[in-house]
Amino acid sequence: MRESHPLGAGLPDEPNAKPNSSRPLRVCVDARLVSGEWGGVEQVLIGLADALSHLEGGDEEYLFLVNEGHTAWLEPYISGPSSLLMAMPPAVAPVVRNGLRATALRMASAAVPRQLRAAVRRLVPRPYILPESDGSIERASVDVMHFPMQLGFLTKIPTIYTPHDLQHLHLPQFFSRTDIARREKQYRTLCDQASIVVVMSTWAKDDFVAEYGLPPEKVRVAPGAATTAAYAQPTDREMAAVRERLRLPEHFAIYPAKAWPHKNHLRLVAALKVLRDRRVEVPVVLTGNQGGSQIAVLAKARALGVADLLHFVGFVTPGDLVALYGMARMMVFPSLFEGWGLPVVEALAAGLPVACSNATCLSVVTGGAAELFDPADTAAIADAIARVWLDDRLRERLIADGRARAACFSWDHTARIFRACYRMLGNRELTAEDRALLDAPPIS
Repeated sequence: MRESHPLGAGLPDEPNAKPNSSRPLRVCVDARLVSGEWGGVEQVLIGLADALSHLEGGDEEYLFLVNEGHTAWLEPYISGPSSLLMAMPPAVAPVVRNGLRATALRMASAAVPRQLRAAVRRLVPRPYILPESDGSIERASVDVMHFPMQLGFLTKIPTIYTPHDLQHLHLPQFFSRTDIARREKQYRTLCDQASIVVVMSTWAKDDFVAEYGLPPEKVRVAPGAATTAAYAQPTDREMAAVRERLRLPEHFAIYPAKAWPHKNHLRLVAALKVLRDRRVEVPVVLTGNQGGSQIAVLAKARALGVADLLHFVGFVTPGDLVALYGMARMMVFPSLFEGWGLPVVEALAAGLPVACSNATCLSVVTGGAAELFDPADTAAIADAIARVWLDDRLRERLIADGRARAACFSWDHTARIFRACYRMLGNRELTAEDRALLDAPPIS
């Protein structure tokens, strides 16, 4: 891995410099996240970083913008033309002295009843202001800025933005009014700023075109792939150690997802109750940093008498995740909303039969290689789990079809699509491969 350096260190002080074709194209990818807090976005960044680091046939430089103290999750996948770029510490927001918000702030620190303070916060929510670039990436002579997660900042450098999905518009009951307003401000502003908006599925592209009125030619599809291909494969001894350490049951299904409302854990719990009533016992291993969301899931499981079937193992390392895929009997994926569904593709690649929601893009992503169900129908979830859990012939077919479907996706292919976009925005000459990738119909 190249040595990381602070923003702007040792680089020419040329804000807003025009692209210089006499030197390599310099691309910055925003990777400022805390490991375990962003769900599948973390795996997307790992897959992209690993693929860009091993990409041949170009002289581009890839800088991954990270926060100091939060680099260990990404460092193993940075090499070759890639390096880490340390972000500056965030500036302290100015204190508002006038207006209703100031009144609310003063009340929050005064001896005012809690209920009244809460009411003021609801009436006068904190306004969301999209941050501006502090000039560091401009001084670093970055030619193209890529925001691969929902966050970003304002800059005059050409940008690519990957907002992933518009769940807040389709499932507003899972968001506060403040969260919806923040997302709308953030997503629309960054979509408007971007030269290219990239999503992972044709379903998501159509949704952004319909909901935000984006020109279809501005939105491109770059599918994800199984990030597990970049992880070290555990030995049998290491897998046995994982089983013992995590106290796993002999046979289990896996659901790797934080218990956000749209991940539908509560209906999954209800489906386990339906199965138990039919005398079908299906232990489920749940990965992810659940936080307080785990409490509601466990409460429902206890009320239904199936708490013993749930095994929360928390956020797991890449090695542990690969081991879990290798030991599980199946994956169940009851999500109500996805812009892609990365864990499903990882399971297909691992030879793990999948019972999967048919919501949004998932039926297209799985391509007939999963047992689909309506995620709003508890009985349908239970039926699909039972078929995959009990029917060995079905399992064999799903394993073969799943591996074939997963082979349609690779991070190398996706990285090449992004490189073509980077070159186009950086005013670099496109190769025949670049043009073919930009013109090819999406496979998801």
